[in-house]
Amino acid sequence: MIHRRTRTALIAAALAIAAVPAAAVAVYPVTVKADNGPVTIPAKPKRIISLSPTATEMLFAVGAGSQVIAVDDQSNYPARVPKTSLSGFTPNVEAIAKYRPDLVVIANDQNRVLGKLRRLGITVLLDGAPNNITGTYRQIGQIGIATGHRPAAGRLIGRMKTRLAAIFAASPKNRRLRIFHELGPELFTATSRTFIGRIYTRLGLVNIADGAPGVIDYPQLSSEAVIAKNPQMIVLADVRCCGVTRQQVAARPGWRNIAAVKNGDVFGVNDDVASRWGPRIVNFAQTLLNHAKAAG
Repeated sequence: MIHRRTRTALIAAALAIAAVPAAAVAVYPVTVKADNGPVTIPAKPKRIISLSPTATEMLFAVGAGSQVIAVDDQSNYPARVPKTSLSGFTPNVEAIAKYRPDLVVIANDQNRVLGKLRRLGITVLLDGAPNNITGTYRQIGQIGIATGHRPAAGRLIGRMKTRLAAIFAASPKNRRLRIFHELGPELFTATSRTFIGRIYTRLGLVNIADGAPGVIDYPQLSSEAVIAKNPQMIVLADVRCCGVTRQQVAARPGWRNIAAVKNGDVFGVNDDVASRWGPRIVNFAQTLLNHAKAAG
């Protein structure tokens, strides 16, 4: 016979469970469609390894940070990430397996790590760079479902959509400013076919890399080509990696007559934010909007 107090406690517990919205209760197994096809996660992962800096940001943004036991040597945001010497560029399966992960998130299949981890019985989620913001939302949603944080992922996506919609709506599209996105001092850049290039398009900016000969997505422009295109904004995504400054850009032969240089519309951005497709892309878009409004 159940004691009266025990029965009261059980009833209270049952009522508390019933009061939790169904969407907030993660039920496993779950299957998500990643770049490596349908991936089934048998149980809520407790030992996650991220070999993708963008995935790391997404994991922590949806509230799965406490489940992450190790990240690659390039993951540096947020500051509390459990950074290790693991590499996403040259992944070592034995080194990864030592952590006994129940889920590994990767952005590429370097060293055929995907198949090797699968043969060890380790679940792998492959999410490479998307070519638009919709792809970012899809990946955040996947990570939320896979880690048991679907509601938080949904809220994050909602906030991003709201902020980006406001930013794009406020952009001075009627001005059609010409922009040059510098990936390195060798003048590699990104066209409108890339993820970052599509952000510029949504802001109504004209990418001078479009139509460049050679590599379609990430061409290398000549100094003469940049001068001839005369960009009105120059975005330096090579400040942290290569130490490029506005002064160095102005000192390049022939560049002092470029509109962006003459008007002081050369600015650096956080290389990491500009090269990743995670939640902080909203911050990047806001920075671009601020400069576009102020550009002469």
